[in-house]
Amino acid sequence: MSKVPQFSNCHSLLQYAASVQLYSKLIRQINKDFHMAYFPLDAPLHITPEDFFALLREKIYFLLLERFSDFLNLMYIVDIPEHAYRNIKENDAVEIAEHIAFMVLKREWQKVWLKTNYKP
Repeated sequence: MSKVPQFSNCHSLLQYAASVQLYSKLIRQINKDFHMAYFPLDAPLHITPEDFFALLREKIYFLLLERFSDFLNLMYIVDIPEHAYRNIKENDAVEIAEHIAFMVLKREWQKVWLKTNYKP
């Protein structure tokens, strides 16, 4: 049984997802979870990895500053434990949003990878 690939940054994760033809599935999964949180991301499937991460970071930044209860709802839907984002050491909202966006990407990547590799 192979393990879910791990990544140290968003760029390597997104590049790997594209290289194994799972990039569009990752975007669909993230769009789905944002929609379930009543805050649509609506990222197009043809968006570049850099633009996708920028869009994700921007939406999370907005949720953190303007709609914190919706942010908490999104974290619940994506399945990121509270201690993971409460322990971020940065003080700058942009850096915090970037860390959380990477957490979201990693968790959503796990979902996509597991669904792809362990279909019943």
